[in-house]
Amino acid sequence: MTEIRFYHLTRRSLEEVLPVMLERTVVRDGRRAVVIAGSPDRVENLNAHLWTYNDRVFLPHGSKADGHAALQPVWLTDSDENPNDAQVLFLSDGATSGDIAGFELVCELFDGRDDAAVSAARERWRVYKEDGHDLTYWQQTERGGWEQKAGG
Repeated sequence: MTEIRFYHLTRRSLEEVLPVMLERTVVRDGRRAVVIAGSPDRVENLNAHLWTYNDRVFLPHGSKADGHAALQPVWLTDSDENPNDAQVLFLSDGATSGDIAGFELVCELFDGRDDAAVSAARERWRVYKEDGHDLTYWQQTERGGWEQKAGG
């Protein structure tokens, strides 16, 4: 079964957390990623942010606006797709995928300050658990790191 990690954002935003996670996925682990966001505007905002978040790091990525999906180590989209043959899926803004089993790892990132997002994440946890996936839950610490709170 696919490993699914829930990341409860309580101290830092998606824009602060996602680039670091993508760096680890692509640079350290040598894997490709797909990021599914909640809207086309959100995709393009993340796309622009990944070019400017750190002037010492180059994180190759693209979206429909850039094209060449198969060549992109990180593909940003608002559609349920995997055009770059990614092994890791990042879901944000409540986005979902019908092909969880097509990935080695799925990272669900949700805003802990949004009650609706927390409720929706709890429901997705329940469904994934019923489906037999390997689940872990991570919450941001006061220092900005992560602490594992629960496993499934």
